[in-house]
Amino acid sequence: MITRTIDRNFANMRLDRFLRKAFPEESLSVFFAVIRKKKVRVNGVVGKANQMLAEGDVVNIYENFKSVSEDDQKGESLPLASAAEAAPATPSSGDTPPKGDHAHISAEALSGQRPQRPDMKNATGFAKNKSTWGISDERRKTKDERLSSWGAHELDFIIQTEDYVIVNKPSGLASQPGSGTRPGESLVEYLWEWGKKECLDFKPTIAHRLDQETSGMIIAALHGDTLRDFTRLIREHEVDKYYFALVKGNLKKDRGTINESLLRTDSAKGSKMLVGQESDKAQKAITHYRVKQHYEGYDLVKIELETGRMHQIRAHFASIGHPLLGDTRYGDFALNREVKKQFGLNRLFLHSCRLEFDWQGEHKVYDCPLPKELQNVIKQLKPLHIERPENNFEKSRRRR
Repeated sequence: MITRTIDRNFANMRLDRFLRKAFPEESLSVFFAVIRKKKVRVNGVVGKANQMLAEGDVVNIYENFKSVSEDDQKGESLPLASAAEAAPATPSSGDTPPKGDHAHISAEALSGQRPQRPDMKNATGFAKNKSTWGISDERRKTKDERLSSWGAHELDFIIQTEDYVIVNKPSGLASQPGSGTRPGESLVEYLWEWGKKECLDFKPTIAHRLDQETSGMIIAALHGDTLRDFTRLIREHEVDKYYFALVKGNLKKDRGTINESLLRTDSAKGSKMLVGQESDKAQKAITHYRVKQHYEGYDLVKIELETGRMHQIRAHFASIGHPLLGDTRYGDFALNREVKKQFGLNRLFLHSCRLEFDWQGEHKVYDCPLPKELQNVIKQLKPLHIERPENNFEKSRRRR
């Protein structure tokens, strides 16, 4: 048995979060298992994951953790580390871009390597580029064993926390089940299966979506209250979402805003958004962009969404004569065939590269570099330097 007495550093903390911070070397599955099996008691009463702890509470864990010494397993109450020492490091303000250049991206962001930060080296809260999904060493022995249990895909976690995970979705994978998607082959369903393996008592649920053709970051909540919080943040535009896109031609301005309403239409060929329609059903849509690099015949742009409508980026850029490369719905179809043959681009060039939001008093910033297939296209383009007078574009950021 392991005994811990809650001090002021861990007061007013959920039980599951306390376990994670007090025993950072153990996996999430261990904590969920001991709670589910009622092996954790608080002041003699069976503990619940979302239970709030108070200073002086006594937590007894009827399980032997590998990371805890034998003396402590026998029941001796050892002093806890401070919350700062016990907590795994998470990326926050250290990733915030420099003032005056919010859209600045380091060279690593365009490379095939995820940026390495000092706080990630030993942080147990981070998954590898390809997560093992919490399976045991025995199950991890061969690829065939993984495929027999998990199917043909592995989740790529950007971050795992007690409240949420952020997943790097590949292009071609649907965010959730729907028409045209085979059962069991969507991001949500893979997350459900992962959650089952991790013994979660709540089905991981995505807080927003990406088009099937778009790659990049999606937030998934691991608790009902977390899902409600993220739903509110997104509804109130408090989650900043950034994308990289490669568009046809060179834009006239290096910075700009597309402010045109979108109207959804449905047909046998699929749904599509019409731009600038006068209709009561049309929705407000605002897209901010900045050119990161001019190329011969193309521009790489970094985009910030102020609203998050279906196909918003694709429809907006097509409406100003600069469709995204590889876009089979709004794009230049002849150009798509050409770039596929010339550069090997077999997908939509649109990637969710950054998420920013405030969470429990901390500003969180998560980056996800371009996948290799998009990086390979960039390497084949010829850079251009276009001299233009400095424009006075004023960002319409609300916070921030």
